[in-house]
Amino acid sequence: MSFLRRSKLFCKKRKQSRNAKMAADLGELLVPYMPTIRVPKTGDRVFKSECAFSFDSPESEGGLYVCMNTFLGFGREHVERHYRKTGQSVYMHLKRHVKEKATGAAGGAIPRRRNGKVFLDLELNRDFNGEDYEYEDEVKLVIFPDHFEIPLPNIEELPALVTIACDAVLNAPSAYKKQELESWDEEIQVSRHARSLRQLDNGVRIPPSGWKCQKCEMRENLWLNLTDGAVLCGKWFFDGSGGNGHALDHYKETKYPLAVKLDTITPDGADVYSFEEEEAVLDPHISEHLSHFGIDMLQMQKRTENGHHTDNNSRPRVSEWEVIQESGMKLKAVFGSGYTGIKNLGNSCYLGTVLQVLFSIPDFQRMYVGNLQRIFDYSPLDPSQDFATQMAKLGHGLLSGQYSKPPMKSELIEQVMKEEYKHQQKGVSPRMLKALVSRGHPEFSSNRQQDAHEFFLHILNVVERNSAGSENPSDVFRFLVEERVQCCQTRRVRYTQRVDYCIQLPAPIEAATNREELLAYEAKRRDAEENTRAPPEPVRARIPFTACLQAFTEPENVPDFWSSALQAKSAGIKTSRFASFPEYLVLQIKKFTFGVDWVPKKLDLAIDVPDFLDLSRLRATGLQASEEELPDLMPPIVLPEDTRGILNQLLKRSPEIDEAAVMQLAEMGFPLEACRKAVYYTGNMGPEMAFNWIIAHMEEPDFAEPLTLPSMMDPGPSTSDSPMGATLLGNSPPEESIAILTSMGFPRAHSIQALKATNNNLERALDWIFTHPEEEESDALSDMADTEPNGNAFSNANSHSDSTLSPDRDASGPRVKDGPGRYELFAFISHMGASTMSGHYVCHIKKEGRWVIYNDHKVCLSERPPKDLGYIYFYHRLSSS
Repeated sequence: MSFLRRSKLFCKKRKQSRNAKMAADLGELLVPYMPTIRVPKTGDRVFKSECAFSFDSPESEGGLYVCMNTFLGFGREHVERHYRKTGQSVYMHLKRHVKEKATGAAGGAIPRRRNGKVFLDLELNRDFNGEDYEYEDEVKLVIFPDHFEIPLPNIEELPALVTIACDAVLNAPSAYKKQELESWDEEIQVSRHARSLRQLDNGVRIPPSGWKCQKCEMRENLWLNLTDGAVLCGKWFFDGSGGNGHALDHYKETKYPLAVKLDTITPDGADVYSFEEEEAVLDPHISEHLSHFGIDMLQMQKRTENGHHTDNNSRPRVSEWEVIQESGMKLKAVFGSGYTGIKNLGNSCYLGTVLQVLFSIPDFQRMYVGNLQRIFDYSPLDPSQDFATQMAKLGHGLLSGQYSKPPMKSELIEQVMKEEYKHQQKGVSPRMLKALVSRGHPEFSSNRQQDAHEFFLHILNVVERNSAGSENPSDVFRFLVEERVQCCQTRRVRYTQRVDYCIQLPAPIEAATNREELLAYEAKRRDAEENTRAPPEPVRARIPFTACLQAFTEPENVPDFWSSALQAKSAGIKTSRFASFPEYLVLQIKKFTFGVDWVPKKLDLAIDVPDFLDLSRLRATGLQASEEELPDLMPPIVLPEDTRGILNQLLKRSPEIDEAAVMQLAEMGFPLEACRKAVYYTGNMGPEMAFNWIIAHMEEPDFAEPLTLPSMMDPGPSTSDSPMGATLLGNSPPEESIAILTSMGFPRAHSIQALKATNNNLERALDWIFTHPEEEESDALSDMADTEPNGNAFSNANSHSDSTLSPDRDASGPRVKDGPGRYELFAFISHMGASTMSGHYVCHIKKEGRWVIYNDHKVCLSERPPKDLGYIYFYHRLSSS
């Protein structure tokens, strides 16, 4: 054997020995931590894209640490906190190195991926173009507190359990990527008819507008058959929307398989349905198939503008998009604290705009960012599920400036040399907060577009629910409304108060300053529709703000008003005024109405909303000396015959106790006296009903005390003194009456409230229960933190009663921040699109004396803030000086 060969063999054995020793060392090193290392199971969420306390990611300078026990992710700044709190020592460190490709021969190369399997399901956190950037992934196991690092993959050296756990973490889908996939429908497949579709040369040409079903007058939900060009309505839905199903009938007659929905055609594609395959499909040749009937896809309005859904056949929205986004301007980007954008998660701009406005208010900044360290230090073991933590995380992300940094000088010089400017803010991603605040909500938990006003009320509800016992920043929006109802015949009045958080201003079209122009446009539009011509240039209604305020303050009729003075129905009118003025006043313009398909459609309006607003004249005055109050009486209630029959049977039931039933219950081990009470209070309706009573009352302190029988079954004080059965409020209900209601299956607390509300009249109490569901009772008795803030207009019949005035309600009333009624506009949210279910939201906020536009992750100085096209306006109260 030659010397060289012996040397190689020696080196090989030495290397094997060293590897074996290293493997043994790693095995021994990890032994103490093996019980804490878990393999992700089905249902475990692996947070490997974002830190639970910050917006650090694998692309950040310090990378991301994933706990090998909880699978939570932490940035370098926060991983030590988790280690100290939990004692968990083993973390997987993920680091992604991203760099721009070199120009030249390598310019067209496929991005290099070291350990490509590592981030198989990890989405990029920046808007990188795969053709311009390359990235390398680096993974290590890190053991705290010594920060001992073990590079991966290290399959031979690591114990089998650790290897399996690491592999499972690396291959698990990112927590929110998995959630997004579950929210969307399965991938649409190409139709088997698309390639070989036969189209008839029948000369059919489809006009650009004015479509209607060929078999009925439907103008909504229309489908174009791609074989013969027939325009027919879609299927009927259970809620009465949709169509008459003529498109499906046509397929059954002709077997022509594919149809396209007319109002979805854009340069990017269209919604295609295959009747034979019974599902939505893709048609790669859709452009050719549409051109056969004279439809040029490139001329149709774009479905997406800046990545957001718009509507076809709604030309006014083109101008609206340009004006609201100031797209014709060369807007200057701004960076730093308070100028950080929020990424759009697909259709989450409604959420981003509301949160931008909230975190421009000092009370929200102080609550969540001012208390950042305390909130983080006292956060639960899973901070991703803690509302305060996620609000503090987002607030810090928006206000710290860490995620809104201007380009370096060298980058600017390079971009000028290349005659391009690519630098934009990264923005912060609200994934964790969105998932938390929308959990269980049927609309906000979806990936569909939602109404920003509804989300504003929803987030205030969540803020209040999570502010029990601490400062509640939503107090700044709360104000009291005084409602005055007057009987037109007797002129007597009743005053009540309730809490509100937002004013909804009507937009009276009849007050438009360009009314004649609007009437002429409508006539032209109808004529074009009837004659299948292109619609005229749209006209936007211009309405004075004073007309909106006047419409809001006018008295309104009260339907089905019952006058307690007349003891009969009468005409009544209601007016509403401010009993207090909030620190921050929110105005919503009622721009939306419902179409025939029950989809909210937007009125095309422009309103000259003022920068300064004085509402002092709308201050409530309360009961005047010249006014007389309506009696505090309730109207008589007529019970249905079946309900009355049940109640009469209960009232007539003998108060004697069924001793056989008592003994049957006593044999089950219950105290004898408790059994007697159970049989008595359930009206001798049998052992089963009595058993249910025992289960419901066995925790009460007097459960086993002797039963004291009254001489007669009195349903309550006589109401003969009150005309027509009207009763005074406030008497305490007798136990016998409570027992009758509970024996019918109604909860005890709800029964007591019903009797109190009806002066212990059993018949009316029963009707009261039917008209006041239990959840309303629990809302009334619970803290306002469990009650959604009322965002309806003063005149809305669904407003909260004054039993749910405030989360801080006590004997002295709700906590409100009253002051002068003079305000200055500081923010507004605008909507683009024809419906709240589609389109895009943008907000403008006045900061440091200048207007700033927040358009998702883009933040720029505003050149022409479109205040007349806003949807929700935010005013702050001016000081009294």
